[in-house]
Amino acid sequence: MRDSFPIGSSEGILCQVQDRSIESKAKADMFDRSWAVVCRDSARPVGFVYSSRSTEQDLLARIAPHRSEPVTCLDNQSQAVVDGFRHRECRLAAEPVAYSLMLGEQDGTTYVAEGLAAYDSATLLALKSILNDSIVEGKIDVASTSIEDPFAFARVQAATLKPFQALSEGYRRNLSGDYAEAAAFFETLQQRTSGMEGEDINPREYLINRALQKSNLGEFGEAKNLFEQADAIGDSDPITERLQRNFETIDLLNQGRFDAAITRINTPLETTRAEQAALAERLEITVPVSSRINGSAQTRSLLGFVDETRLSPQERAEIIDAQALQLLGTAQRLNGESDAARTSFISAYNRAIAVRDGRVTSITRLRAQTLAELSLIAEADGNIGQARDYLRDGLDLLSVQYPETRAVNAAKARLAAFLLRNDSESEARTLYEEVVDSSLGKQRAITGMSNQLAPYFALLAKDGAATDQFFKASQILVRPGVAETQAVLSRELSGGTDEAARLFRQSTNLTRSIEKLRIRFSALGRVEQTAQIRAQRATLADEIEALERNQQLTQVRLSEFPQYRAISDRFLSLDDLRATMQPSESYMRMSIIGGDIFMFYADQSAAEIYPVALDDAALGAKVDTIRDSISVLENGQYVTYPFDIETARSLFVDLFGPVADRLAGKTHLIFEPDGAMLRLPINLLVADDASVETYLARTETIDGDPFDFAGVKWLGKGLDISTAVSARAFADARKAPQSDAGRQYLGMGRNEPVLANTKVASVRGAAPNGSAQCQWPLGQWNSPISDRELKMARTLIGTDSSALLTGAAFTDNAILSNENISDYRILHFATHGLVTPPSPSCPAKPALLTSFGEGESDGLLAFDEIFDLKLDADVIILSACDTAGKASIAATREAGISSGGGTALDGLVRSFIGAGGRSVLASHWPAPDDFRATERLINGLFSDGRGRSITEALRLSQTELMDDPVTSHPFYWAGFALIGDGARLFLPGENNASVSLEISPAPARTALK
Repeated sequence: MRDSFPIGSSEGILCQVQDRSIESKAKADMFDRSWAVVCRDSARPVGFVYSSRSTEQDLLARIAPHRSEPVTCLDNQSQAVVDGFRHRECRLAAEPVAYSLMLGEQDGTTYVAEGLAAYDSATLLALKSILNDSIVEGKIDVASTSIEDPFAFARVQAATLKPFQALSEGYRRNLSGDYAEAAAFFETLQQRTSGMEGEDINPREYLINRALQKSNLGEFGEAKNLFEQADAIGDSDPITERLQRNFETIDLLNQGRFDAAITRINTPLETTRAEQAALAERLEITVPVSSRINGSAQTRSLLGFVDETRLSPQERAEIIDAQALQLLGTAQRLNGESDAARTSFISAYNRAIAVRDGRVTSITRLRAQTLAELSLIAEADGNIGQARDYLRDGLDLLSVQYPETRAVNAAKARLAAFLLRNDSESEARTLYEEVVDSSLGKQRAITGMSNQLAPYFALLAKDGAATDQFFKASQILVRPGVAETQAVLSRELSGGTDEAARLFRQSTNLTRSIEKLRIRFSALGRVEQTAQIRAQRATLADEIEALERNQQLTQVRLSEFPQYRAISDRFLSLDDLRATMQPSESYMRMSIIGGDIFMFYADQSAAEIYPVALDDAALGAKVDTIRDSISVLENGQYVTYPFDIETARSLFVDLFGPVADRLAGKTHLIFEPDGAMLRLPINLLVADDASVETYLARTETIDGDPFDFAGVKWLGKGLDISTAVSARAFADARKAPQSDAGRQYLGMGRNEPVLANTKVASVRGAAPNGSAQCQWPLGQWNSPISDRELKMARTLIGTDSSALLTGAAFTDNAILSNENISDYRILHFATHGLVTPPSPSCPAKPALLTSFGEGESDGLLAFDEIFDLKLDADVIILSACDTAGKASIAATREAGISSGGGTALDGLVRSFIGAGGRSVLASHWPAPDDFRATERLINGLFSDGRGRSITEALRLSQTELMDDPVTSHPFYWAGFALIGDGARLFLPGENNASVSLEISPAPARTALK
């Protein structure tokens, strides 16, 4: 049996078994082997399996001291469970929680399996697998709060092992291509061991390995920060220095910065040792496991080497030399030197397999990658049969060593792409379908193989009957982190009872709290370990342990609710999507893969796929051109130019032209954007050529106003538009129940100034140029947004079912401590949005500006704090600047969220959904107060929104601004987008309200030249 293996079924792997054999000098105190059962969403192991040659009584006596808390067993008759094993009912001594013991003997070895009774299905499956010495599939019936978060799951696994064992597991996951899990292992290890004494640990090694995994995941900014932290440690270890040089080189190669990579490779080392002379002179490329070849004796035996024996220095050097030759061959192939490259690759392969006759597990990826490179050369030379054989051999190697992993899927995708290029479409389709089926429901499952999968999407797009397959395959593509948060909220809302939902929310909040404390614990480990620091770390460790215990017990109680024990399907079928839609609706999904763009259209009776003529880079350029004509920061001021109507029309044709006739017959479009379109609302795209011609002709006249776009046929003028972040999230959101809140509206804004010289704000954003210390200047609080918008909304709704929180009462403390905030189904913030960091060197940690309160108040309702709110809202209105923006990955992790970040919609939108908001109305650029544009837009929702859907109310309000020449520029009306199900009712009752707003005189507008 392997040291670590998954348990569950192909439909859902919820738990993992980790070898945690306890070693001791005293033979009498040693178990032969022991395993921990760890499950997704539980902060601690849920069960354990022990084996020993001793008697059952002796084994139980040895186990007792290792339990985290005492167990009391009932005096009842034990029952058979499997293969002669018996089950005994027990309880935790300190809590009324059921605990199980499963005892028995096989082949002269005594086994004890024990754990929380709520997880009996997992513990029993682990026992069966260990007894059979092979992975036994079966259903695990446990509570689950997350959707699929391998990062968080890996963190729990890493926390159950000794540091050197967890480090080894991290390397294994890197070799199998599971980079997110590998990153989790290295990060957890760093948090656990920072400042730890008496361990064979090199913190710099953790940092550079984390950096490499981040780079492999495409998170290059995070990788750079981690490499810089490693530099700051500055140890004199020559191996670690070489590793950092190698990993930084790989990072540059991942970014396509080949010249910079070559420069980094050739940077002289600062430290040298005579004993390192046998190592390869050029260590340009390696994989993390190569570092362990040169690591401590403690870890060398845990890398899967045959018989766990140590490699000699000569053998280690041979493997590194082989990797160096592989790099040389790659460079030669890219330079067109095929013959020289072939020689280098063959030499690399032969040298690698010469070590222990190739029985070194860690060289499997090296061999497979070398074969893949040889295949490319053979294919270029026309040797198709030989090229195919190379790829098949590489796939066979990986399938044996790393079955059911991303590395195997990558090899399958590579072979499928080759077969498709060489007229073997049927076999290629089969392999691609296997990759898709294996990747569904797994985050980042196709990282690094997008280019190999792009031909499959292109093939399906050409096949008019492949809409179902295309829609299924599109669900393996990476989506913003907010998609996961929205899916988790939908699971919470499906609870059906107040107690179920409360326990669900409690578990997710405890998980976030644990993550935040771990980060603090790690940070304290990186400073000088004084007595005071050690005491603080000890206190934090106790707090973390208490929270972990509480979180696990919460999961146990959650298991009483069957709806949380069900595992949702790994994907949403096209029929499932259609079942959620109305006849007047259409769903469009944008997919970018390998730089290619595909559009998918579906309604209740039709579906269509088509490629977009633009590539990802060209799309980004068009989006930037349009955004720069709306609002751009120049010389410290936001400037608006005449809208680029021609580019907006061109982009409509590119993206929606093939289905324009279909859209004309619909009233509601649900759009799932990707890439650059996450930063641009589609309502401002121009739906006909006549609008462009009329506008251009009018501006050519003497008195033509280039800012007058009245009469333009915008896409959003005839269609209600919702933004979806994934098909699954949309379908779940549509099924979620309406808010049970008893009151309609809570409006918040108009912060209290901190100085006397208050001035009126013209844009609801942050002043550019904050401090280099990442603190906003106090002057930011001296431009409060008027509360007219809030007062008018309350008047329109009615004072009996609404409330306002403004002025000195509008503090972050007041909002966070408001126990009645869940009583409101519409929350409306009219304040400054602080989204762009105070300076470029600061992380993006978005916040809403509030008044200053007492105590720890900082006058900001921040991204991480919003998650802690307990909301029950159908709509969150963020009437502020750039609220559809992102939070950095670092800020996301600091908030206790282990995935996503760094993408549009992953900031304030995600935090309010995580707090309980079904949908969020957020802005893509500064919200203008010129002509009271934003005030009129938002109040228009309330004046004409009764009995209407959210998106219909929004469209009607936007139309009034579109038709007014002074606010017809998209800057004034197009910035707000609804993320969520826009078909939900905005306000109950008949639409009979009316409002008259006083409009300020329009200031002169001049386009900058």
